[in-house]
Amino acid sequence: MIPEIGHFALLAALAVALIQVALPLLGVWLGRPRWMEVAVSAAQTQFVLILVAYLCLTWSFIDMDWSVAYVASNSHSQLPLMYRISAVWGAHEGSMLLWVLILAGWMTAVSVFNERLPRDVLAMTLAVLGAISIGFLLFILLTSDPFARQFPVPLDGRDLNPLLQDPGLVIHPPLLYMGYVGFSVAFAFAFAALLSGRLDAAWARWTRPWTTTAWLFLTLGITLGSWWAYHELGWGGWWFWDPVENASFMPWLVGTALIHSLAVTEKRGLLKSWTVLLAILAFSLSLLGTFLVRSGVLVSVHAFASDPTRGVFILEFLAVVLGTAFMLYAWRAPKLARSGELNLMSREGLLLFNNVFLVVASAAVLIGTLYPLFVDAFDLGKISVGPPYFNMVFLPLSAPLVFLVGIGTVMGWKQARLGDALRRLRVPFVIALLVGLSLPWLLHRKSELMAMAGTFLAVWAMLTALVDPWQRIRAKKNRWFGLRQVPRAIWGMSLAHFSLGLWVLGLSFVSLYSVERDVRLGPGQSVELSGYTFAMEGVQHYAGPNFDADRARFTVSRDGRVLAELDPEKRRYRAQGSMMTEAAVDHTPMRDLYVALAEPLENGDWAVRVYYKPMMRLVWLAGVLMALGGAIAISDRRYRLASATRRAAVAGGAEAAA
Repeated sequence: MIPEIGHFALLAALAVALIQVALPLLGVWLGRPRWMEVAVSAAQTQFVLILVAYLCLTWSFIDMDWSVAYVASNSHSQLPLMYRISAVWGAHEGSMLLWVLILAGWMTAVSVFNERLPRDVLAMTLAVLGAISIGFLLFILLTSDPFARQFPVPLDGRDLNPLLQDPGLVIHPPLLYMGYVGFSVAFAFAFAALLSGRLDAAWARWTRPWTTTAWLFLTLGITLGSWWAYHELGWGGWWFWDPVENASFMPWLVGTALIHSLAVTEKRGLLKSWTVLLAILAFSLSLLGTFLVRSGVLVSVHAFASDPTRGVFILEFLAVVLGTAFMLYAWRAPKLARSGELNLMSREGLLLFNNVFLVVASAAVLIGTLYPLFVDAFDLGKISVGPPYFNMVFLPLSAPLVFLVGIGTVMGWKQARLGDALRRLRVPFVIALLVGLSLPWLLHRKSELMAMAGTFLAVWAMLTALVDPWQRIRAKKNRWFGLRQVPRAIWGMSLAHFSLGLWVLGLSFVSLYSVERDVRLGPGQSVELSGYTFAMEGVQHYAGPNFDADRARFTVSRDGRVLAELDPEKRRYRAQGSMMTEAAVDHTPMRDLYVALAEPLENGDWAVRVYYKPMMRLVWLAGVLMALGGAIAISDRRYRLASATRRAAVAGGAEAAA
């Protein structure tokens, strides 16, 4: 009965979504305010219905209802409760249900927190989001029904993919989807602005916090996915330019460009058509990522689906949504007047350069991801585009971008004096140069050119991120008062840019100074690596809730002093017979010591991988701090004032009506 309720809730949500699209648009066209207001209640009703469907599927997993094919395929009676709950989004059908639930959540948030919008703009925005929801609800109901029954009913399930039985994967997909789907809000605002012809600083101010929120969730999702791959896959890598990794990285790059372009449109009224285009592209790449992951055209540890019917549906939906958006853009964009002249020697000029580098980088990743698919589709052979291509293309684009970020933070709006900016940057430049030349040698007794360049750029980005808030504080006689007067948007921007430098520093050292060895070890044997001794004490067998494991004990020491005890595991999951590696890592801010069991050998020996990875923690710390910077920025005073003004206006209107 529960699955049938869930299926009916999805059908009802589809009916409500149709109303959410049709009635408000007719209201805008015919000038009927009450019809426009239907969009708000329809969006909230749709969220409740999809939430009911999601909870029904969750209960089916908790209750172990093997008559539901999706539950039987992705759960098992021995699966721990935490993973039974997360198994709801552990494969294709459930992950798409999570997608539409999050989309409905974004719609509800827009309907609740945007009542200050002009009525017609809010109605059109929610109608666009409703149209997207219709497409995905149809996709679920026609090709990916998570409530489909099966007969005969199996005695037990086939278990969740062992790769997904990890705490990181419990929260990674929701975070990633919050980012993916969040860009639909920016897309809907852009679409509504093109329809209404109302694209100005106010539009940018409406759109900016929503875009930043989506971006920070995507940042956290990518960071957590990298952390999961590092710990779970057992080969010590944290980014391999996997096509599905790229599918999330491309909208992140364009979303980053969109945030900066929105700042220019809000502050100066410039780059309007470019900003709208970026909003369309960010969501386009999110949909493209959905197609790549769900269509079966990719082979990846991250990919879910392998049904071409689903791929065709998503591709057709992608063509309809983006075709409509780009046609509307081609019609309206030439009519968007700008309110001033763009001076390249200004903050907005450098932000434009920032945008160009980010979009070109995204295009380079897109070409590297799709080119092998096109070659295969036209029977031209099979090729693989891997890290050498991406590193070769991405590095020349990212290095000047990081350098320009440092300059852009001290440039003024409209027209800046380059000499004044350079004077402000003298001290950060000299310090970054000295640290860049010395730090690699001091830490590793090696001064590779790439390490020195990476350290210089990292310290440059971190120091220049502090220049703007420091100057604002110095301008006040009372430094404490000056500290409190710095807007949160400035603190958020500075933290995000500081985190970029931290990320470059970690990336430079872990890429250039990592050391790894594949060795054969038995109990009582040890291996030396970068001054550390990894001694294997022994191996014990134990039984987990749904797996059997061999757990080794390693003692890591240096100069006779024990630093850590590590317990890597090799697990065999009973239901599927799959073998999984659980690496063990000792973390400090300056280095990771990483041990993974590979394969058992004769005489009780094991093939073992040991790694020394300097500054690995900085890569993930930077991602978390970058997202925190985004959160601080969207809590800025001007957004809170706008919210207070909106509430006062609503209250005043209610009193007048009374």
